Amino acid sequence: MIGAIAGDIIGSVYEFAPCKSRDFAPLFHPDAHFTDDTVLTVAVADSLLHDRDPVAAFKDWGRRYPDCGWGGMFARWLFSARTEPYGSFGNGAAKVIICSA
Repeated sequence: MIGAIAGDIIGSVYEFAPCKSRDFAPLFHPDAHFTDDTVLTVAVADSLLHDRDPVAAFKDWGRRYPDCGWGGMFARWLFSARTEPYGSFGNGAAKVIICSA
């Protein structure tokens, strides 16, 4: 959990500006921040640790952080009343759990 979140924060400044260098100095760049990946990681943990419906956890956690970088299709689903799979082409945790439920 800590590694996933740290990696998300460290890599956030490179998400739309790919970097092939192995020099990540400073490791936590001043512009680094958590992203939608961290929010869904926490939602998955909440779902597993508390035997909670993944859809409810995603919507609960996701709605707390509306501006953290959601993709368009996921954001539309997240802020809707829908609970069924939405046909994502993404590679995030929500697709894995929601589409396999």
